[in-house]
Amino acid sequence: MDYLANSKRHFVILLIIWSVFQDVNCQSVTFSSDLPVVVITTIAGEAIKNEPKITADMKIICNGEGKRNYITDQGNVYSGKIGIEIRGRYSASLPQKPYGFETRDAAGNNLDVELLGMPAENDWVLMANYNDKSFLRNVLAVDIFKKMGNYAPRMRFCELVLNEEYKGIYLLGEKIKQDSGRVDIAKLKPEDNSGDDLTGGYIIKTDYYTATDCWMSNFSPINKPGAKVYFVYHDPQAEDLTQIQKTYIQGYINSLETVLYSQDYRAAVLGYKSYVDIKSFADYFILGEISRNVDAYKKSRFYFKNKESDGGLLHSGPPWDFDWAFRNLKENCIHMNQTDGSGWAYKINECAASPVPPSWEVRMVQDREYSNLLNKRYFELRKTILSKTELERTIDSVALLLEEAQVRHFGKWNILGINAGTPEYGIQPLTYSGEIEKFKSWLELRLDWLDANMEGFATSINDLESKIRCRIFPNPASDLLFIESDSQINTVTFFSSAGSIVKELTELHDQSIKLNISGFNNGLYLIKIQFSNESTEVAKLIKN
Repeated sequence: MDYLANSKRHFVILLIIWSVFQDVNCQSVTFSSDLPVVVITTIAGEAIKNEPKITADMKIICNGEGKRNYITDQGNVYSGKIGIEIRGRYSASLPQKPYGFETRDAAGNNLDVELLGMPAENDWVLMANYNDKSFLRNVLAVDIFKKMGNYAPRMRFCELVLNEEYKGIYLLGEKIKQDSGRVDIAKLKPEDNSGDDLTGGYIIKTDYYTATDCWMSNFSPINKPGAKVYFVYHDPQAEDLTQIQKTYIQGYINSLETVLYSQDYRAAVLGYKSYVDIKSFADYFILGEISRNVDAYKKSRFYFKNKESDGGLLHSGPPWDFDWAFRNLKENCIHMNQTDGSGWAYKINECAASPVPPSWEVRMVQDREYSNLLNKRYFELRKTILSKTELERTIDSVALLLEEAQVRHFGKWNILGINAGTPEYGIQPLTYSGEIEKFKSWLELRLDWLDANMEGFATSINDLESKIRCRIFPNPASDLLFIESDSQINTVTFFSSAGSIVKELTELHDQSIKLNISGFNNGLYLIKIQFSNESTEVAKLIKN
């Protein structure tokens, strides 16, 4: 893990106890830590608000492996201006507040900088740990997803001092956004309204929404008929997207759902797998189920789509917001409150989920090819990164890294033994080591249940990468129609329901086609598509 030290020197218990009682509010010049120290000072002690960001000074001190970091040291990782605000929703209601901040120059402009070994950027988060007494839930989730071969936000443990008051252990990490060092997809610009440029650079999510930052799906989840699902524009945000860009991504999602809920959704070329990267969906599914995360699908659930020239499929991830995961919740939900390790996070719509997630996975697991991929992937990972040995190595390395700082943290936030934050069943340990053992026991019980109940069967699956994939959207369509494929398209022919040719496009030799069909009469059409390998596919289109 890139945020963990390779080795950890031990400190005598007397030093730790003395540090807590003398410096818990960090007003002593002798305060020091073996973790990086972040010191933030607002102008005249101004309180940090939810919005907007206020200006503050920040320094980050990290003197290297085995060296102490004093709050009186000069900032040697960063020393300068930031704009900072409180972030989050439930977590913002807790005593230890989470923050989002931008690194800025003296003039107030965004300033890209490297922080604690993370690639240069200007958008960062300070994630609080009041709701996670193990300090493991978010870091383990991103570590697993990263080891699966996907991007996940980088995070580093640190201790925060705000306006000369000690605030405890935080995770300084990357905010999810488009960037070559983060979600590495095209940067969608306002002028990107046609051709390949229009087809990628979107990050969307299911999350809490407002009237202006989202759109409503035309479909309800199959396990919650009549419920309304909203998708939120994340990056670019709604106000930064043109109408044609909104129309494009809305049409893409609508056509995915149209195909997914059709009888032919398993089709090789024109089925739902032509719209989504099912390997990323499988990895996210496995992560969501290992952690039995109540929020895995309903909130802070991200998707991204790159340009057609770079694959063009909708990916699941990155993971975010796992502080409610890895535990037995005191919630009226059979999938989350079980104490025997059972329950399915992906079936959250069978409970009172809000916001309502699309729950595409409920339909996807009905596809034998996908469910068998889940099964094969899960049991392969159980031999490596998800083995008991590997997971406990990660858990123990976090516990060792925080051996000193956790004493200070719980000196500030006296919540050991208390059911603070997320309401959960079970005895609350009185010590940090007890929290670690509780976490290990829960995870072992959960994995035992998943081993016996994982969706799918251990059979061979087809090579998914060898198939041509083709997408037609929006469908139904009224004016603009997009046809995209990972194989070159040579000819597209439109037939009326009576069988006559309405329009024919030849010698296209392209993978992405945009066509204005506003002049077509309303009704049903058949589209015949011929690919460069001379294979053909036929799809139905409704013009309205």
